[in-house]
Amino acid sequence: MFDKNKVKSVSNLLTDSKKIILVSHKNPDGDTLGASLAMFHFLKSKGHQVDTIVPNHFPAFYAWMPGIEEMHVFESHAKEVKGLIRDADLIFCLDFNDMSRTGNLAAELLKSEAVKIMIDHHLAPSDEFDYVFSEINTSSTGELVYEFIADMGEINRLGLNESLALYTCIMTDTGSFSFSCNRPRTYEIIADLVRRGVDAAKVHKLVYDTFSENRLRLLGYALSSKMEVWKEWHAAAIHLNKEDLKRFDYQVGDTEGVVNYPLSMADVNLSILLTEKDDLIRISFRSKGSFDVNQFARTHFSGGGHRNAAGGNSSLSMPDTLQKLKEILSGYRESLDYTLSL
Repeated sequence: MFDKNKVKSVSNLLTDSKKIILVSHKNPDGDTLGASLAMFHFLKSKGHQVDTIVPNHFPAFYAWMPGIEEMHVFESHAKEVKGLIRDADLIFCLDFNDMSRTGNLAAELLKSEAVKIMIDHHLAPSDEFDYVFSEINTSSTGELVYEFIADMGEINRLGLNESLALYTCIMTDTGSFSFSCNRPRTYEIIADLVRRGVDAAKVHKLVYDTFSENRLRLLGYALSSKMEVWKEWHAAAIHLNKEDLKRFDYQVGDTEGVVNYPLSMADVNLSILLTEKDDLIRISFRSKGSFDVNQFARTHFSGGGHRNAAGGNSSLSMPDTLQKLKEILSGYRESLDYTLSL
């Protein structure tokens, strides 16, 4: 799948024992965590000294994943993480294509003289990496990690731990196989992971059937009280301020997936989730069909992502951000006015 010369060059770097760190993006999701953990187990099996780093805490519903308890959280252990970066020979950057996606960790990574290797499926990778393994037409970075290991000729090294991590990547980044999953190759990889021991039903339950009562009540409140449907633009927006989150004892990951619910309405082609943080409004976009939220987020909210899933930020207040969205959407009326069909 990847350029053979680049794969060989990285493979040669892995011939002798190295100090390697694996880095996830800020606000880690199942894809970045799974890709890191799959590489963690794979590289350890080859005799390397490997550490995984996340910029901030991950959602509790991923705590079952083998090896996740060994992850180093930068926001809690900055001095320790800085030491790992300083001593690293190789840095794998997984599921992000720009160091800024690691938040406050970016400055430390950019200072490092270690060889930096990116494996990612987002648009427009930056030039901050020594080796780039990028393909946007795939389900997930986990799928690319599988292909990278296969291209190295070491697919038989994949054990149950690696397989569980990669399955989690693909399952979560496709919304349980509801989008970004039209390539036959994706299912060939899934079949191989199941053959290697993955219990697909159990993984689904561990990720999606472990809500706290507060998380479920927050979802109900978001849909019943904090959702606006803008029929003229075939769009809907859910807006949660800090008081809303505090009311339901918000924990990391409690709003994951909330943005997808408005798209279940027949006439809604764009869904927006706005969440108030300390110094900004975090915005998530999801769309149906051909409406490109990656370009929309890049143009208007300094963000980006994929065609049907992207994110951005606003420095305005929540009311002003909502007003800005309405003004912008008035120029996209025709683009959002369509009906999905076979």
